[in-house]
Amino acid sequence: MNIKAAGAEYALKYAVQRDHGDRAQLIDGVIVPESRPWSHEAAAHSLRTQLSTRAAEPGCVIGSGNLDLPGSPNWYVPDLAVVPAAAAKNADALLPDQTLLIVEVTSESSAETDRQVKRRRYAEYGAPLYLLVDRQQRAVTLFAEPGRLGYTKISGPLPYGTSLRLPDPFGLDLDTTDL
Repeated sequence: MNIKAAGAEYALKYAVQRDHGDRAQLIDGVIVPESRPWSHEAAAHSLRTQLSTRAAEPGCVIGSGNLDLPGSPNWYVPDLAVVPAAAAKNADALLPDQTLLIVEVTSESSAETDRQVKRRRYAEYGAPLYLLVDRQQRAVTLFAEPGRLGYTKISGPLPYGTSLRLPDPFGLDLDTTDL
């Protein structure tokens, strides 16, 4: 990327964060304000609760902080991400490959973006695990082994109520009943 393009990318991402704070994302150059219903938050909370003990063991934190995708007009705010505490400590934004797990919970307005665009981008930027909680289809899918052409290992979609095994470092069977 040339310096002029890098400067424009930085300016756009800075403007989004300055004007919208942590309540907006930049998806393929389009500013997308965040508004999450309580049913969405309940699903995220269920996952956060299940993940919390396992995330603490390897020294990680769970949050919904900013993820930058350098060289692209994208700035994501995932519903949950599990990241090493040391990486998160002084970071304004992390890269997807600095996470251990990214979780997106769909809403009517974000379902196709979460299913297609974010899945492709998270793989491209090396997020090792991407968990899609599809509330419209009442199913969960775990994507693993990222590459430039997408994820090469897919578990699901599994209907709610089915246990989903998260690989190491989690080694956890997620209960999807209450999503």
